[in-house]
Amino acid sequence: MEDPIDALLQEKNTIIRRQNEPNHRLTLLITASVATVYGFWAMFVFPGLRTIPLKLKVPYVPSSKVQTQNVMKLLKGRKGSLADLGSGDGRLVFAAASLGFQSTGFEVNPALLTYARFRARWNRIPSHRVNFVSSNFWKVDLSQYDHVTVFLAPPVMEPLEVKLMTELSDHARVIVCRFPFPHWPPTCTEGKGLEQVWAYDVHTFRKKQMSQEIKQ
Repeated sequence: MEDPIDALLQEKNTIIRRQNEPNHRLTLLITASVATVYGFWAMFVFPGLRTIPLKLKVPYVPSSKVQTQNVMKLLKGRKGSLADLGSGDGRLVFAAASLGFQSTGFEVNPALLTYARFRARWNRIPSHRVNFVSSNFWKVDLSQYDHVTVFLAPPVMEPLEVKLMTELSDHARVIVCRFPFPHWPPTCTEGKGLEQVWAYDVHTFRKKQMSQEIKQ
């Protein structure tokens, strides 16, 4: 015959397990939801997690309408090819194409890349005017481009400055949003605060470097 005390304890444990089951399920559901949200957040905010070194990773922050307009002002009167480094949803690429530039966007985030390409097809923009490349621009020779647009982050501006000065031709112009280059003197600027953008002409910096070398 079963001990009444053991039976009572067993019944009590069964009740406790049943009471804890909903809480356990809720915990699993919350954990799964957080993991899913984080996965999507990481996919958009930190693209190319495996293809880009940690020190060169930059979160995705789209340029504002005012920033985009300021960039276009510094491109006014110019023509040729343009590369947007970390093109995101393609807004700077499309804006530059509307001014007649042959625009290429470099992007490693597959979701943003798919969206930008879909938008180009939806608007029936030919590939010779707008092109989105799934590539790490740090590994690409940018010497073929007359213009480069950039909206990245302060930690990468110095190495990017070196890369562009090494690869671009004398007539090239670089336009950066929000975070200026640390050593390269700008030719002109547009906007204020978070909306400010700077234009840098390669020949100006190289002329300055030559002048400094002659003095030394």
